[in-house]
Parts: sequence; structure tokens; C-alpha cells
Amino acid sequence: MDAANLALFLAAALAIAISPGPGLLYVAARTLAGGRTEGLASSFGTGLGGLFHVAAGAIGVSALVLASAEAFTVLKIAGAAYLVWLGFKSFRESGMAIDPKAIDHKIRATGAARAFREGIVVEALNPKTAAFFLAFLPQFVDPAAGPVWPQFVVLGLISVALNTAVDIVVTFLAARARAAAVSRPGLLRRLRQGAGVAIASLGLALVFARRPAAL
Repeated sequence: MDAANLALFLAAALAIAISPGPGLLYVAARTLAGGRTEGLASSFGTGLGGLFHVAAGAIGVSALVLASAEAFTVLKIAGAAYLVWLGFKSFRESGMAIDPKAIDHKIRATGAARAFREGIVVEALNPKTAAFFLAFLPQFVDPAAGPVWPQFVVLGLISVALNTAVDIVVTFLAARARAAAVSRPGLLRRLRQGAGVAIASLGLALVFARRPAAL
């Protein structure tokens, strides 16, 4: 890729990364619910889930899923149900571990690992991510420059890295907001309830995702 196209790709990928999509909003919600450590874990989890779509797109699996209405629907419903379940669970547990020391202990013991695993599943089951990679990355692939799949993988890795970097920034911003509320248990509980509602809402929104007609 020449310098002009590379600059265009980076600018477009960064613009998409900072857009408040499902992944970014999920990370922010998890940070408000469980703190910075859990937010960072979920950021790296969604990043790893994004790599799943990069690999699947490179070998054509995502294209096959998007070409099949049935496969797309199954993936969409599975991802939506998982997000709704996570949101309900976060809302239900909003009143637990309000004491700052108890919260930190819980995060170190189980919260971060669980957030990491959940982040992977959330992103891997998101068909909108697959659609993004298949619709966006091919625009910057040049068959004349060599094999297509290595170019797709490199561009995908750059996109995932940018998305993860933005998620980390959002995590620190959300953690600051949460830290200010730790001394106010009632406010913290409402933040965690709001985080649960936000996660569940992402799941409900995913239900209405449509299979891209052009793919």
C-alpha cells in the first residue's frame, strides 16, 4: 500500500474506532460495573474476539456466514442473548460489593478473568464486526500487490489494535467517573445498574441487525 492509501486507511480506521459502537460501549459499561481492571480485561477480550473475525474473514468463513441468512440469524441471536444475559446479571449484582476494598478484591480474584472471557465471546458473536471487516478492509486490499489474505490480516490487525487502544482510553475515563462515585454507594449502585441496562440494550439492538445486502 502506498503512503496515501495507508494514511487514508489509518484515518478511516481511527474514525471508526472512536465511534461509539457496541464494543466501545460494552467496555465502558463493564468499567462502570466492575472498575478499571475489569474494563481493561474486557478491552483485551474484545480485541481477541476481533482477531477471530480477522482470521475468519481471511479464510472466507465470515463471507459464508453473511451469505447465509440462517447462519447470520443464528450468530446474531446467540450474541444478542449473551449480551442481554450479561446485562441482567450486572443489574442484579449492582448492590453487591459496594465497599471499595471488597470491590478491588473481587476484581483481582474473579472479575478480570471473567470480563476477559466475556469480552471475547461478545465480540466473537457480533456479526456486525464480521460485516465491518468484510465491507471495509477489502477496499484497501490490492490484488496486484500480492496474495489477498496476508494483506487482509495485516489491515485487520491494525484495525483491532486501534480499536483496543481506544477502548483502553475509554476504560480510564470511565474508571475516573466510577472512582468519584465509590464514596457514594447509592450513586455507584445506580452506575452499575445503568451499566447493566446498557449492556442488555446492546443485545436488544443486535437483534435488529440486518445482513448486509451487498455482501
